[in-house]
Amino acid sequence: MEPEHLANFRSALAQTGVTSSDFDLNKGIEPPANRKLRPAGVLAPIIYKNGRLELILTKRSSALRHHPGQIAFPGGKQDGDDVDVIAAALREAREEIGLPTELVEVLGTLPAHETVTNFKVTPVIAFVKDKFDIIPEPGEVDEVFTVPLDHVLNADNYLIQSRRWQGQMRHYYVVPYGPYYIWGATARMLRAWTERMN
Repeated sequence: MEPEHLANFRSALAQTGVTSSDFDLNKGIEPPANRKLRPAGVLAPIIYKNGRLELILTKRSSALRHHPGQIAFPGGKQDGDDVDVIAAALREAREEIGLPTELVEVLGTLPAHETVTNFKVTPVIAFVKDKFDIIPEPGEVDEVFTVPLDHVLNADNYLIQSRRWQGQMRHYYVVPYGPYYIWGATARMLRAWTERMN
């Protein structure tokens, strides 16, 4: 990747911004007042592939209790051994897709995203400096794939859809790509990144 691309990402991510939330498109639905948010970090790993920048995403195992089969960033909650949410994102990426931490150049973070499942998720944007062998974590990850970065950073590719959840209509962002239905928190965080870059 050209140095100016890295500089553009760093510059955009250094700007202050507002947090995002699963409630953003659902103004009539308020999060519980007494909720306790658990810190988490997810990694948005950029690679140079096929002459362009691509983003690594995962398809969660259909056997998982939470969000089975959904498209997600590698990542998870901050554990006691993690010094911060960036460390959590790097650890989880190593565990979930086999990404060696030493190959990751962190470019910055987006403001935290609040989920309906009471997580405060910090997206960590990073560049992967070299090729590595992708190893999906058995029982956690069904598939690891890439999407063109310019596809998910293009606001024109986003839709707003809705479905009934816990007795209420919920609206959410969707950014489809080929056979992949990217929606919910993952799409909302990507949309926030899109807004930051433009």
